[in-house]
Amino acid sequence: MYATISKVLSTFLKQSTIFKYGFNISPMYRRSTGKIIEVSDDLYNVKVKIPISYKNKNYVGSIFGGSLFSATDPVFMIQLMNILGNDYVVWDKSANIKFKRPAKSNSYADFIFSEEEVQQIKERLKDAQEIDLQKDIKITNKDASTIYAEVSKIIYIADKSYYKNKRKNK
Repeated sequence: MYATISKVLSTFLKQSTIFKYGFNISPMYRRSTGKIIEVSDDLYNVKVKIPISYKNKNYVGSIFGGSLFSATDPVFMIQLMNILGNDYVVWDKSANIKFKRPAKSNSYADFIFSEEEVQQIKERLKDAQEIDLQKDIKITNKDASTIYAEVSKIIYIADKSYYKNKRKNK
């Protein structure tokens, strides 16, 4: 459904605009209390804000860990799906979060891919046809001087024709 809506909107809006507002109005993402606040035109850089509020404040007055985690959960996968395009399959495979200190103020996370990294992914897929990519992010305060949590994601990426053939043979 989201892919279809995105395709229709792409005739009127930039992909980065669709990404930002699509996330922010999506019920599944809104419940995380995260908000996409910046998206580069090439989608290589996405910034998320997790504002502290009554919706995500826990018993001790800090941001509930589940809110920190869920606000970061889908971003890398959907970001990479849009960067790579329709010739690839991208799935979140696993994730790990390490809490460093209570988040008692608004929190932020930067999701970054470089052009070199995307090229390396495509090159690796030419040989292997499917890979696991590890991406790490820090959830911090606004100026990134305090780390509240570190998230490590494993993202599965495959050549779409290889993936379809693999699924058919199971």
